[in-house]
Amino acid sequence: MSDFSLSDLEAILAERAKAPSSQSYTASLVEAGMPKAARKLGEEAVESIVAALEGDKDELTKEAADVLYHLLVVLRIAEIPLDNVLAELAQRTGQSGLAEKASRGA
Repeated sequence: MSDFSLSDLEAILAERAKAPSSQSYTASLVEAGMPKAARKLGEEAVESIVAALEGDKDELTKEAADVLYHLLVVLRIAEIPLDNVLAELAQRTGQSGLAEKASRGA
């Protein structure tokens, strides 16, 4: 088990976003803005779904990593810290998922 965390990845992304876009994929995504980054997140999510439906654990692992990376890029562009998302998740775990969903009217 690795000690690497999503917070570590968020910090790496923050540093790489400062690099010239010609030298950093992260910087190029941030520079391209939300439309490009959000599309990439969607593409990776679809690829994850396909891998899951095909039962390809190795491919699903790789695609899940891509989803997490691109989600953090989207959150960075939106100026939403990972800690805000984690706090939301922590709040939701205080009740059952069905009760939480009903409270949102979903």
